[in-house]
Amino acid sequence: MSTPFSLDVGGILSADIAVPEHEREVRFYSHVLTTGENPLWREDLMNNRGMPIIGLGARNTESANLPLQWMPHIQVADVAASVECALDLNGSELMHGKDDHGKSQWAVLLDPNGAAFGIIPVVSAEEISVQGDAASSDITKRVGCISWLDLTVSDAIATCDFYRQVVGWSAQDVEMEDESGRYVDYTMFGNDGNPAAGVCHARSTNQGLPAIWMICLPVGDLAESIRRVREGGGKVIHEKRGPDGEYNYAAIQDPVGACLALVQG
Repeated sequence: MSTPFSLDVGGILSADIAVPEHEREVRFYSHVLTTGENPLWREDLMNNRGMPIIGLGARNTESANLPLQWMPHIQVADVAASVECALDLNGSELMHGKDDHGKSQWAVLLDPNGAAFGIIPVVSAEEISVQGDAASSDITKRVGCISWLDLTVSDAIATCDFYRQVVGWSAQDVEMEDESGRYVDYTMFGNDGNPAAGVCHARSTNQGLPAIWMICLPVGDLAESIRRVREGGGKVIHEKRGPDGEYNYAAIQDPVGACLALVQG
């Protein structure tokens, strides 16, 4: 892969969070993410190609009212139109950045479930920041990226419709079944036709997950990362193993209470 980004409407560019106990949080994530013989992440939380995929900021006056959630940055065709649409559909606006002429540049929104996300204009390849000799790296090399997004809610049908209208995603039904019967979850697709996220009912294996955007980050050694989560004062709130008994997914809570998921890279 030449870049871990999908640069089109509905593509996920990055994610960030503003946290208390910032220094402790940096130590936690730099320890948890840098596992494996060839780590996918660096200790400065760039990925192994020097690209800023995730941002961990210190909580300050400006960010004090933001929820303690990892917020994905989703590219949209028109930021102002997406904000207006979100408000019409019972979403909320937390922050709205505009230029000197009043043109919308970015916004942070809450969906009706209370899940936070950012919207930005579609980014060109020339705007992507790559440090050092990353541009000449072997394009087949595994990299740290946001490999998936999942949102688990009580009403996935209404939530799916919210994001179709606000972000511009299209949706595909995913047939599911549990002890209560059959139901449908959704895979959401960006304008480039690639899957970008999942919107799921809080049923079956997704019961108990928080109604937030759960960013999924691949790591070099998932079992070791899980050990380091617990060692560093975090919690594993949900885990999945393959037929061989090896971990393939873990939803975790960091020391200050923010949640995300780790997967085997």
